[in-house]
Amino acid sequence: MIYSKDLAYIFEEWSGTKYFQEYFLLGLCWLLTAFLAVPFGLCCFVYLSAFIIQIFDKISQLTGNSSNKLQRKCQFVLANLWDILGKIWHGYELHGLENIPDGPALIIYYHGAFPVDYIFFISRLLLQMKITCHTVVDRFLFKTPGFRRLLEALYMFTGMKKDCLSLLKDGNLMSIAPGGTREALFSDETYKIMWGNRLGYAQVAIDAKVPIIPMFTQNIREGYKTLGFIRALKWLYEYSRLPLVPIYGGYPVKLRTYLGEPIPYDPNITAEQLAEKTKTAIQDLINKHQKLPANTGRALLERFGGNGKKKTK
Repeated sequence: MIYSKDLAYIFEEWSGTKYFQEYFLLGLCWLLTAFLAVPFGLCCFVYLSAFIIQIFDKISQLTGNSSNKLQRKCQFVLANLWDILGKIWHGYELHGLENIPDGPALIIYYHGAFPVDYIFFISRLLLQMKITCHTVVDRFLFKTPGFRRLLEALYMFTGMKKDCLSLLKDGNLMSIAPGGTREALFSDETYKIMWGNRLGYAQVAIDAKVPIIPMFTQNIREGYKTLGFIRALKWLYEYSRLPLVPIYGGYPVKLRTYLGEPIPYDPNITAEQLAEKTKTAIQDLINKHQKLPANTGRALLERFGGNGKKKTK
C-alpha cells in the first residue's frame, strides 16, 4: 500500500522539489486561513457586540438606571461599530431609504449566506433615520451561547404571528427573510429565491394592513459562500435543522443594499397573491442590480474602482 509520505517522496523525486510535504501543508494552512479568517473575525465581532451590551447592562445595574435611554445609547454604539466595519471592508452603501414610510411596514429581504449586510442595514437605518427595525430570526440563534441578550437588545425574536401583528399594529418597522436558513445555506451563484410555500409573512402584512418593502443586497453571495452544494450537508440540515454547513470567504466585495418601492396594502388581495408579488419584486431587484451568475473577481473589481450593475440613488 502506498502512503501519503511515499507519494510526497515520489513527487519530490519527479519534480525536483524538496520539502514538498512541508510546503504543501504550509500552503494548505494559508488557504484555510484565507477562507475562514474573516468569517471567524466577524463571529468575534458579534461576541464583542454582546460584550458591549453586557457592559451597558452592568452600568445600568450599578447606577440603578434601567431606562430606555441607556439602551438606546448602547444601540447607537453598536450601530457605529458595525457601520464603520461595513464602510471599511465592503464600502457598504444603502439606497432607497425614501421608500420607508413614516408608519409601520414589513421589509422582506433575500438572505445571504452570512447576513452581515442585514446588520449593516439596521445600523445605517438607526444612524440615518433613528429608526429601530424589529427582526424575525431563526430559533437556533437563541440557543447559541452568548447570543440571547444580544438578540434581545437588537429587537430580534423568533416570529410568532401574534407577536408580529402586535408590533406592526403598534406602528413599528419589522423585517423577515422568508427563505431563512435554507436560503442562506443552499441558494447559489444564481441568487435562487428559496421560499417554498411560505405565506405567513404575507398574511401578517394583510392582517396588519401594512405595506411590504422588498430588499436585496448586491454581491452578498460573492462575499460569503457556503458548501451547500454538498448533498450530504443538505441532508444533514433537513434531518437536524441545524446550520452545520460551513461558511467561508468574507472577501471585501462591494455591497449595496437596495430597498424597492413599497407594495401597498390591498384589502382585496390574498396571501398567495401578495406572496407572489413580493417574490417578483425581490427577483426584479436581483435582475436589476446583480450580475449573474455570481463572480467574486468581478465583485472585487467593483469594490476597488470598477462599476457595478446599474447603480441608482
